[in-house]
Order: sequence, then structure tokens, then C-alpha cells
Amino acid sequence: MSTADHSHTDSHSHSPDTRHLHARTHEHAPDTHGAHDHTAGASPRRLAIVLALVATVLIAEVVTGLLTGSLALLADAGHMLTDTMGLVIALAAAHLSTRPPTDRSTWGMRRAEVIGAALQAGMLAVVGVVVGVRAVIDLVAPGEIEADGMLVMGAIGLVANIVSMLILAGGRDSSLNARAAFLEVVSDALGSVGVIAAAGVVALTGWTRADAVASLIIVALIVPRATSLLRSAGRVLMDFTPEALDLAEVRRHVLEVNHVEEVHDLHAWTVASNLPVLTAHVVVRDECLRDGHSEGILDSLQACVAEHFPIPIEHATFQLEPAAHREHEHAC
Repeated sequence: MSTADHSHTDSHSHSPDTRHLHARTHEHAPDTHGAHDHTAGASPRRLAIVLALVATVLIAEVVTGLLTGSLALLADAGHMLTDTMGLVIALAAAHLSTRPPTDRSTWGMRRAEVIGAALQAGMLAVVGVVVGVRAVIDLVAPGEIEADGMLVMGAIGLVANIVSMLILAGGRDSSLNARAAFLEVVSDALGSVGVIAAAGVVALTGWTRADAVASLIIVALIVPRATSLLRSAGRVLMDFTPEALDLAEVRRHVLEVNHVEEVHDLHAWTVASNLPVLTAHVVVRDECLRDGHSEGILDSLQACVAEHFPIPIEHATFQLEPAAHREHEHAC
């Protein structure tokens, strides 16, 4: 990582003796002109294709579930309804996240994809609770099941979900939003397998409680995924330190840089998926600043961030300051 302008000065005016000593890595500050492309992910076109496919199967599953009396099929349809709504949210978030940065929104609308993932997780949790309660009731008092219709519809749903998985597979690791959309259809595919299995058991043995058992299995697939998604989205929305980054290690490595005496106001958070940000105030020896070593120190700090940590931190900002400057910082 390079530093384009080491002479960028801070706007602090606490003391005329320290104003010229503040230096930032100017290139790595939020870019309001969109110089960096952080918008890679599941393309809106792919999401739109999958949304159309899932919505079609949803309608077919609801009709077949009502005709056959299958709770497992209706449970899978409920899950697919959540997926349809989730894909709508994912599509909207994917579009919003491509909006360019402005002076009023210096990161653009990148965090829309995190909010979308959190909404999907919430909906999944609600569906899981509703289907779980209904499945327990049906275990106690099972109804009549028409296995043939379940089997046919389960097979159609499985094929549709496999096609959707293949469409979204390419960008599934690019963002939290893309991962949520991909996991939606993966879970649907597993739900369809459950429907097919329940239909087979009912057809061969007549044990209609298999339908409720399949529904509980679908719930078991929904809830952990919803919890994981909500946790990941919540960490971003609450500006937690990225999980892959050990801030104590960052502090240790920064303190090992030549001429650095102390580091404070060290913060790291995630603006959106794959966009970690780090800032720090670094206290250096007074004579180093007077002798013009700021550029070399900044280069060392940037190299430290680039080389020693498991995630690339493209936006790192360091403020160099003499020890006496802490007396002027109200936040300390």
C-alpha cells in the first residue's frame, strides 16, 4: 500500500506549534469520487433471475400444499416465501450498494447490503418459529397427507433450487448480502429434500407424522443460519472490530515501528462486506517530526498494516503527533 500525499495536514488549531506535525495517509481516506470499486458481488441480473424462479416455485408449492394437505410442503413454501422476500431485499441492496460516494455519503450506500442481510435473518427466524410450533402440533395430531403431490412438487422445487444455486454460486463469497442470498436457496434445496423424504416415508409406510418431522428438520436448518447471518450483520452495524483482526496485535506491531512511542485512539470497523477501515493516533519522537521523518514513518505504518494482518485494510489512516499534543485532545 502506498501513500500518495504525506503532507496532508489536519485541521486542528489547538496550537500553532503542532498544526504542521499532523500527517495522514491521504490516499486511504474515504474517497468521495469513487476511485475504489467495492461493489463486486452477486449481480442484480443474477438475483433477478433467481427471484423469478423462486417466486414461480413458491406459487406452485402453496397450491400443491393446500391440495395435498402437506405441512412439510407448506413449511417449505413458507421458507420459500421468506427467500422470495429476502431476494427482493438482496436485489434492492445490490442496487443501492452500487450508488457512488458523495460529499454527503462518503462511502456511498454500501451498508445497504448489510441491512438487507439482517432483514433476511429476521424473517428466517420468524418463519422458523411459526413452522416449528405448527410441526409440534401436527406431531400430536397428524392430518391426512397426499404423498404423490408432495413428491412431485418436492422434486420440482429441488430442481429449481439447484438451478438457483448454480446461478448465484459465482459471487457467493463477495459480500454478506450475496452470502445471504446463496444460503437462502441452499436451505431451500435442503428443505425440498426433506419434503421428498417425507413424501417417500408416507407413501411407503403410511406414517403421516413424517411430514411434521420433515418440517422440524427444515426449522433446524433455518434457525442456525438466521442466527449466524444476524450475528454477522449485527457486528458490522454495531461497528465491531472485524473478527479476523486482532486489535491487540495491530497495536503491538505499530509500537514496533521505529520512532513510535505510543498509539491511542486506535479503531477498526467494517463499513460493509470486504471493506475494513482502521484509524489511529501515533505518538512519535519530537525530533523525528522536526527532522522530516514523517514520510518514512507513514510508509512503515502502511507496510505494517499491509503485511502483518489476515485481511487487507485498504483504508488505513494514521495521525502522527508529538507527545505534547495529547494535552490538546479533548477526547483523550
